[in-house]
Amino acid sequence: MKSILLIGQSNMAGRGFIEEVTPIYHEHIQMLRNGRWQMMVEPIHFDREVAGVGPAASFALEWVKQHPDEELGLIPCAEGGSTIDEWALDSSLTRHAISEAKFALENSELVGILWHQGESDSLNQLYKTYAPKLKALFDYLRQELNAPEIPIVIGGLGDYLGKSGFGASAVEYKEINQLLKQAADQEDNCYFVTAKGLTPNPDGIHLDAVSQRKFGLRYYQAFSRKQSVFEALPNEEELVQQLQTSATVTIQMYLLSKEFVLGRIGEKEFFKTAGELMRDE
Repeated sequence: MKSILLIGQSNMAGRGFIEEVTPIYHEHIQMLRNGRWQMMVEPIHFDREVAGVGPAASFALEWVKQHPDEELGLIPCAEGGSTIDEWALDSSLTRHAISEAKFALENSELVGILWHQGESDSLNQLYKTYAPKLKALFDYLRQELNAPEIPIVIGGLGDYLGKSGFGASAVEYKEINQLLKQAADQEDNCYFVTAKGLTPNPDGIHLDAVSQRKFGLRYYQAFSRKQSVFEALPNEEELVQQLQTSATVTIQMYLLSKEFVLGRIGEKEFFKTAGELMRDE
C-alpha cells in the first residue's frame, strides 16, 4: 500500500460541511486511526469536534482511479489553528507526524506529503520569518523519514481572507502565498497549488466543502504531473460532480452497519437488508 502524510492547520484537517457534498467511500482508500488502517470516511481528521471535509478525500479518489490495483492510505496529522512555530522541529505536532508516518511505513510506502498552513501566520508581519521555518520543517521531515526526494505539495491561501469572520485578521495572506510559491520553486520535488476562486464557509476562514473537493483535485494534479498548479482546472465543476464512488457490497454493508449502530434502522431491517446484499453478491 502507498501512503500520504497530511499536515498543516485546519484547512488540511478540513472544516467543509459534510452534508454539502456527496460522500466519498472506496475500498482501496484507507486512513490510519488508532494504529490501524481503516476504510476512509469523512471527517478524516478528528483534531476538533467541528472537523469536516478537507482536500484529502478527492485527492485520494483521483489517486485510486489512476492506480486501480493499489491501495492508498491517508495519515491525518493536521492541527487546526497551528502556526509555523508549532511545526518547529522539536514540537509535539512535528514529532507526532513523524511518529505516525514511521508507524505507517511498517506496512506502506510513503509517496507524498500534503501541506496546507499559513492563515495563522498572516498577520503581525509574521511572514518575515516564515520562509526559513518552512524550509527547515520540510528538510527535517525528509531527513527523519529517510525520504530525501519525496514530493511535497503546498496549498495556497484563499483570496477571501482578510475580509470577514475569523479570516478578517489574515490580512497578510498574499505575503504568505508568495513565500509558499517561492518554497515550491526553490525546493526539489515541491509543488504549489493555488486556492484561486475557492470560497469559504460563513466563518470567512475555512474552505467550504465543494471548494475542498476542488482543492483536492488540484493537489492531485500537481502531485501526478509534478508541477505547480496556478489556475483552476478546466471543467472543475464537472470534475467535482464526477467524484462518485460505486456502492460495492462491502461499502453498502459498512453504511448499513452504520445506520444500525446509530439506531436509525432496527434489527429486523438490518438483517433483512444484509441478507439481500449477501445474496446479490
